[in-house]
Formats: sequence, C-alpha cells, structure tokens
Amino acid sequence: MGLGEASARGTAMDRDCLSCIKYLMFVFNFLIFLGGSFLLGVGVWVLVDPTGFKEIVAANPLLFTGVYIILAMGGMLFLLGFLGCCGAIRENKCLLMFFFMLILVIFLAELAAAILAFIFREHLTREYFTKELKRHYQGYNNTDVFTGTWNAIMNTFDCCGVNSPVDFEESLFRLINPNEMVPAACCRRGSHPGDSAYIPQEECLMGNMLFRNNKVLGCYSAVVDYFELYIYVAGALAIVVLTIELFAMVFAMCLFRGIQ
Repeated sequence: MGLGEASARGTAMDRDCLSCIKYLMFVFNFLIFLGGSFLLGVGVWVLVDPTGFKEIVAANPLLFTGVYIILAMGGMLFLLGFLGCCGAIRENKCLLMFFFMLILVIFLAELAAAILAFIFREHLTREYFTKELKRHYQGYNNTDVFTGTWNAIMNTFDCCGVNSPVDFEESLFRLINPNEMVPAACCRRGSHPGDSAYIPQEECLMGNMLFRNNKVLGCYSAVVDYFELYIYVAGALAIVVLTIELFAMVFAMCLFRGIQ
C-alpha cells in the first residue's frame, strides 16, 4: 500500500513537472513569437521609412541584403514561435523535434553572425571609412554603389566627408574633379534663385565654407549618433533572443523526453 501511494505520488509529481515544463515552453515560445514579430516590424520599417534611410539601404547591396535577412529571420522566428506553442500545448513529439532542429540551426547561425561581427568590427572604424572614401568615392557617378551610398549619406545627414571636407584632399574625387574642393552632396540645399536663402552651388564647390555642410566631426559621428540607441537596443535584443532560444531548446527536449 505504501509503495503504491509512493508510486502514485511520484507519478503525480512527474505529471506536474511535465505540465510546468509545457507551460514554461509555451511562454518562451510566445516570447520568440513576439521577437519574430519585432524583427518583421523593423525590416518593414526600414523598407518604407520616409526619413531617407531606405535610400541609404537601397544604395548599398550589403545593407539591402541585410534588411531581407532580418525579414527572413523575423518570419522564421514568427513561425517557430507558433510551432513551439502548438507543440507544447498539444504535446506533439513530431512538432517538438521539428521545432528543436530548426531553432538549433537558427541559434547557431545567429551565434556565427555575432562572432563574424566581432571579428570584422575593425572595418567600422573612422580611419577605415576615411581611407575607403579617399580611394573609391567618385562624386557624381551614382551608378557606382560606393559613391551612391556616400551621396545618400551626406544628403540625408547634412554632413560632408567622414570627418570633415578635408577628407576629399588627395582623393580619387579630386583627381576626377580637380576644379572642385568638395562634391555637390556636401553643399547646403537652398531654395530657388532670387530668394534670400538661395545657396549658389558653385561657391560651395569652390570651397566656400558658408555654403557647405560643416557638421562637426563629419558624417561618421552623425551616423553613429543617429544609430547609437538602435545599436544598443539591437545588441541587447540579440542577447535576449539567444537566451530565450537556448531555454526553449532545453524545454523542448525535456518535454519531448517526458511525453509517453
């Protein structure tokens, strides 16, 4: 009788433990579902953003591809969260195993992306961008991806050069356009001729500081300041998502092994 009661008590505890794991997994997968929804929202926002960021993205194939990667990852997390919730509630071993394998692949891909971002972080320094600007920026050839991207950045953020207009000295731009000190993208955008606020572009191109964008510390600081909050939020979100995915995999395997 005592053994029967102990066995029944143990079975009840196992059932309660399994039920707890099931609902914990549901919660974690619901968070993954929300994370996927967030990434989808960010991707769509970047593509339709009216502030000019979409022109920068469209001009740079790497960024353009990155947006669609975010959309794809968001859609996959959205789907995985849904599958995980269904597998947990229905206690379906096939769904749970499918969920575990897919989320493991995504987890490893995100981890690899984070490692690559850390390895290539030196390519995001002020010195690197300055060197690349001097070597590759042409000024008016918007069919060139690099030139088009920098024109979009300078027009969007009202800045000139990575650090300042001095960046165009001894550059490819000056070799192609020896009579111009800065490109037209550095010039302030004025109104029509005859207006008191009209800005003659010729004066700007000849180096007159009154008619060009003179933002302190150039485009590098302008872009970093603009995206600083988003970078920290994205980094924190990535850590949270990786942690949630890790716990979701553990709960999925525990629930899989506990289902009879």
